[in-house]
Amino acid sequence: MPITSLDQLDPNGSYTYADYLLWKFEERVELLRGKIRKMAAPSMKHQRTVTRFTRDIANALWKTPCQVFVAPFDVRLTRTREDKDVVTVVQPDLCVICNPSKLDARGCNGTPDLIIEILSPGNSRIEMKDKFELYQEAGVLEYWIANPTEKMIQVFRLNEQGHYIGLPPSVEGDILTTPIIPNLGVDVTEVFVD
Repeated sequence: MPITSLDQLDPNGSYTYADYLLWKFEERVELLRGKIRKMAAPSMKHQRTVTRFTRDIANALWKTPCQVFVAPFDVRLTRTREDKDVVTVVQPDLCVICNPSKLDARGCNGTPDLIIEILSPGNSRIEMKDKFELYQEAGVLEYWIANPTEKMIQVFRLNEQGHYIGLPPSVEGDILTTPIIPNLGVDVTEVFVD
């Protein structure tokens, strides 16, 4: 029987990417360690922030091997190619992938170099804790959490021991840079203009 409604699934069940590929409902969901997480529709402020980040990053990546992708875009945080073994599928607001071998027709199979999540009401705990742990374990080199309400970006950079080190928050007036994209300079004030 095809799954055409989120209500047909056990909210406490455990699922894989193979299951995820069979679902035919409108809601956007992610799998975090096999558990379903329903995604909220983004607000206008959220979309504006995504667009500004995308513009800056895409311009900085011009004529480099790295590419930026915007949700909805499946990122399978895995080291396997078997769909039945994948239990984490996320749709980051933005991600940068510099290794083209991680890309396939269904998205990214592996770890992006940079992930940016933009906080919205109701998703802060998930972004701050659950995804922080997932991205750190997967080896995402940098994880940025953008907070449009506070007009602040928190950057976590992976150290040699595989743990995130938090950098001082970037706020209005700051220019945010990263060694992943050497010619990128994100004007924090511009990212959060209303």
